[in-house]
Amino acid sequence: MSFRAGPKNLITDVAGLRVGNASDARLKSGTTVVVCDEPAVAGVQVLGGAPGTRETDLLEPHNSVQTINAIVLSGGSAFGLDAASGVQSALREQGIGFEVRGLHIPIVPAAILFDLTNGGDKDWGRHPPYRELGYEAVHAASADFSIGTAGAGTGALTFGLKGGLGSASTVMPDGTVLGALVAVNATGSVTVGGSRHFWAAPFEIGDEFGGLGYPSPLPADASDIRLKFRDQGANTTIAVIATDAVLTKAQAKWLAMAAHDGFARAIWPAHTPVDGDLIFSLATGRSGAAPAPDAAIDLYAAAGATMARAIARGIYAATPAEGDLFPVWLAR
Repeated sequence: MSFRAGPKNLITDVAGLRVGNASDARLKSGTTVVVCDEPAVAGVQVLGGAPGTRETDLLEPHNSVQTINAIVLSGGSAFGLDAASGVQSALREQGIGFEVRGLHIPIVPAAILFDLTNGGDKDWGRHPPYRELGYEAVHAASADFSIGTAGAGTGALTFGLKGGLGSASTVMPDGTVLGALVAVNATGSVTVGGSRHFWAAPFEIGDEFGGLGYPSPLPADASDIRLKFRDQGANTTIAVIATDAVLTKAQAKWLAMAAHDGFARAIWPAHTPVDGDLIFSLATGRSGAAPAPDAAIDLYAAAGATMARAIARGIYAATPAEGDLFPVWLAR
């Protein structure tokens, strides 16, 4: 089965979603928010050993809240969880949220990555800046947004290369749309051995991340384990996989689980004890159609492929900045 990208090749090709970025170049960090135009069914799957999260328990299929209003991906390690409070403030001002006796409570799950030792100035004083970054990100949310050195990917790093914020989309043969958004800060490598070739190459559509394919023959060091940092929690790839299909909470969780295949196909190694690898899922239901059992297999397969492409695109689009610890892919 051949897939094609959506018109923007961004997660916002999924109807009902907007994305906003806010970042601080001096800090070398930032925040990204996915805003749902209407409450969306959501799920989550954590496979890394060092996650930092907020409001993930409520996403389990057996729990009562059925939909959410936004998802936050942020730098800043545990400090970055404050970004969700800023997002809540912005959404509450707009009257958005779970209604309880006349009150609106925005439901905003969040996940963070570690970018505290990337060369940026983290001497922010008494309070970290992430709440304000979250607030700004909501007001920047639109169908068009930057990838690479932007938002939660501003200070991201991988083995030997600058990381970044990536996104990609896929249109299925039946018209169902999938989109992925990812902040790539993995301890592992996104390229094959010492080459410039991306592990995600088999899934590339057109030349969206350079069109190099796989090296032939594979380099002798292709299977070598090359790690950026072995520190607990000093890494992490965090992501969102979204669709316009109608899904239950249980099916949304399966979507998040399946998208982790994209981590494994684009990063070597992935899901380590020192990564907090996590994927949220969203189903906006805008297509009005639920996948048939056979079509669901293709949907879940495409989720992994779309995520792998988004990871490579985030690295490919990264741009250099003063004080960077690692080079960008384009300069390698």
